[in-house]
Amino acid sequence: MTFLPAERFIILIIATFALLDAWLLFLKGVVIDVTGYASLIACGAFLLGLGQFYRHVRRNDRIAVTAIAAGLFVLFTIVGSIFNYLLLPLRFQPIDPVLARFDAAIGFHWPDFVTWASQYPSAGIVLQMIYATSLPQLVVILLILGLGDRTRLLHHFLMTGVIGALMAIICWFFFPSFGASSIYGLSPAVTEAVPLAVGPHYGAQLVELGRNGATYLTPRNALGLIGFPSFHTVMAAMSACFMMRCGPLGLPFLLLNVLMMPAILIQGGHNLSDVLGGLLVFGVAYALADAALRQLGRTQRQRRTGIGATAGV
Repeated sequence: MTFLPAERFIILIIATFALLDAWLLFLKGVVIDVTGYASLIACGAFLLGLGQFYRHVRRNDRIAVTAIAAGLFVLFTIVGSIFNYLLLPLRFQPIDPVLARFDAAIGFHWPDFVTWASQYPSAGIVLQMIYATSLPQLVVILLILGLGDRTRLLHHFLMTGVIGALMAIICWFFFPSFGASSIYGLSPAVTEAVPLAVGPHYGAQLVELGRNGATYLTPRNALGLIGFPSFHTVMAAMSACFMMRCGPLGLPFLLLNVLMMPAILIQGGHNLSDVLGGLLVFGVAYALADAALRQLGRTQRQRRTGIGATAGV
């Protein structure tokens, strides 16, 4: 099997997470939905195999890099999600009250914002639909970049997501938070007017998980644990930024993800500081991914030069 430098980099991270997951599952005695996760792993493995088939047999680089990128995306999502859950119960106190005070200092109060938004129920429904596009957007962009022969941009996109997720998990472990919905209540009139994807009940579930940890893991009811920094914001910034690098095609994605910001606050139950933190994480991850790709490229060229020099001796 042949993998490009960026693909090997992500495979190394996935393998590291998989080993950590296995160790923590054994150590904590957490039961796992073997069938559910096995089917997802099989899907990721199939996509990797399909990519290798098109790389070596059918000789179609566009389909090869796209299929492999999709497989890596699936596998990283699985091992990263399991690892995030296995960090529970929390070792440190949640910082949501601190984030709420920061929001207040800059003039933002989540319950007031959601209450105001409840006056426009149609807009709330639209924002709920927009909020649900986060993951599908990433899949569409992966296909556009891969099949459009933008391999370097595709790998930059993937590595930004991987590094951004690592940063978010590490930050959340030391400074855990579950979002504004975990510390505020809303009146029934508000929750009935605005159907929330992540409301106070969801927030209460997260707090309970943080306190007691998980005893059974299944992909069927996985919850988004991280409040700060908002990874939904990281994904939205990725979608807008990388598609804008593709020319006019990026404009609809930019507009969609500008609307994603209020959707994250309302539908995602996030503090404004969570969103700001997500934008910061994206910026750092984007720069680190670019630097890593440049270094991987230099290393590959040096190896080729060394092999060429050896062959000429």
